[in-house]
Amino acid sequence: MLHVDPISLASAAVPQLLAATGATTVAGATPLAAEAGPPPFSVTAVVTEARLDSWLAVGLVLAAGLYLYGVHRLRLRGDRWPIARTIFFLGPGLGGIASVTLSGLHAYDTTLLSVHMVQHMVLSMVSPIFLALGAPVTLALRTLPSGPRKRLLAVVHSRIVRVYTFPLVAFAIFVVNPFALYFTDLYRYTLEHAWAHELVHAHFIMTGCVFFWPLLGLDPLPGRWPYPGRALLMLLSVPFHTVLGLTIMQSTTLFGGDWYPSLGLSWADPWEDQVLAGGILWAGGEFVSVTMLAVLVVQWMRQAEREARRIDRELDRQEARQRAAESAA
Repeated sequence: MLHVDPISLASAAVPQLLAATGATTVAGATPLAAEAGPPPFSVTAVVTEARLDSWLAVGLVLAAGLYLYGVHRLRLRGDRWPIARTIFFLGPGLGGIASVTLSGLHAYDTTLLSVHMVQHMVLSMVSPIFLALGAPVTLALRTLPSGPRKRLLAVVHSRIVRVYTFPLVAFAIFVVNPFALYFTDLYRYTLEHAWAHELVHAHFIMTGCVFFWPLLGLDPLPGRWPYPGRALLMLLSVPFHTVLGLTIMQSTTLFGGDWYPSLGLSWADPWEDQVLAGGILWAGGEFVSVTMLAVLVVQWMRQAEREARRIDRELDRQEARQRAAESAA
């Protein structure tokens, strides 16, 4: 059966329509009419509109291949690597990024604000957490030759990494970025220019990694706070999503200006979709924050148990040395 992509068909028809009417478009911008093609949003559309031809797909495949190669090298020399770390990194980590950027969701990320907000949540909160739990830096340090390992350590302990991974700096970047994006003309610009929209996706991932890696990650990062400070910072992130989500839901202006109404979609109301988008950000942000706070507490308890066992072993060694000295005397 011949499959006709309605989005591609609409995109191809737009230049002909513009030529016939004498209309022009802004250089580098995506014509508004070109976005009028997506069919009504559905699970079927999410599957059928999937793509594998983007630079992000290449990057995800490359990252997964390098990670699996590192695990393979460890096993060849008899070292163990926790299977949970591999599952976290490849599954919810890289897989989460693929699920919202390579699936059919990408066909609606400039059509429905709610779909864009789902992408925002996954790229900035869900996937970075599991990428951090996969400990890729630790894996690289254990498998790289001496020269590259020293260069990687130099990068990890460089001044710029120390600044950006400092918890307060990372928290400020994490909180300020959404407000700077959605409450300025920058968001409209990303809707009109495909390259800017893709860049925002990458920026979401980097922002999430900068925030969550020092809090929940297992890699050796400089300046990492003790667990009470990390828990407090995670707790402070909860009301941020509430404020941002409620602000979007109660806004009296449409995000992106007239972009969404100009698409002329008969099956979507921009106002209702914006309320839904705010609700997704509110509920999803609180759920992820509270869940990760629980994960952080579990890590804290395990670290306390390991420290207690270490102290017990040290006390046992001191007692053994004392008994040996008494016997010798």
